[in-house]
Amino acid sequence: MSNATATQNSSNTASSLAGKVILVTGGASGLGAALSETMARCGATTVVGDLRHDKAQEMATRLQEFGAPVHAIGFNVGEPDAAERAIDEIVDKFGKLDVLINNAGTDVTCPIEELAYEDWDRVVHTNLYGPFLLSKRAARLMKRSGGGQIINIASTAAKRTWPNASAYHASKWGLLGLSHALHAELRPHNIKVTAVIAGGMRTPFLLDRFPDIDPGVLQDPMNVAQAVQSLLLLPPETVIPEITVLPMRETSWP
Repeated sequence: MSNATATQNSSNTASSLAGKVILVTGGASGLGAALSETMARCGATTVVGDLRHDKAQEMATRLQEFGAPVHAIGFNVGEPDAAERAIDEIVDKFGKLDVLINNAGTDVTCPIEELAYEDWDRVVHTNLYGPFLLSKRAARLMKRSGGGQIINIASTAAKRTWPNASAYHASKWGLLGLSHALHAELRPHNIKVTAVIAGGMRTPFLLDRFPDIDPGVLQDPMNVAQAVQSLLLLPPETVIPEITVLPMRETSWP
């Protein structure tokens, strides 16, 4: 075997998640789509979860080109019964869940006096209740199987604030607290929990809400997905509780 071939094979092994079953919520668009593709490229069994089953299925069909098993589930992460059914479906089909990536998120951009209770409730249920419900169920499974990993996609909105986003900030600050609490609680059970503080990305989620923003100062969501990949490939004896992934040109924080 040539040195070049040996190096390539070593690289492929190092970047492989083959044999892992990974659920990506909000996995059909934006950062979720980048995460789903990255997991599939690494050989993982990738479960695309999304509020809309048709979008999840469309994404899963695209991922088939990478050759690893894929599956689509349409469900609302913030609904207790739906979250439990989704985890049960994964276990029934694949026998386990190795990695949970809590990525699904939503927002309502408006002043507090115009923010309806229903909108506040929807944002908090998606961004905070969802990770709680899924992590609760996943942790039980991971304890039984001897370990696992939970990745919580937070935001710089969990570290700083701007006007007209009270529900989003409240949910993301809460998610960051939940993530660190689970890191402390689940670490003795060989379950790694990491919060990913993601800076601005070129996704519809950001560009549609802030049309005046310069896309050139934002980062490709695939860059954040690659950072998550690196977390999943760390040696078993190492865990990173929190990581911040920022665009080089966006300098408003920090």
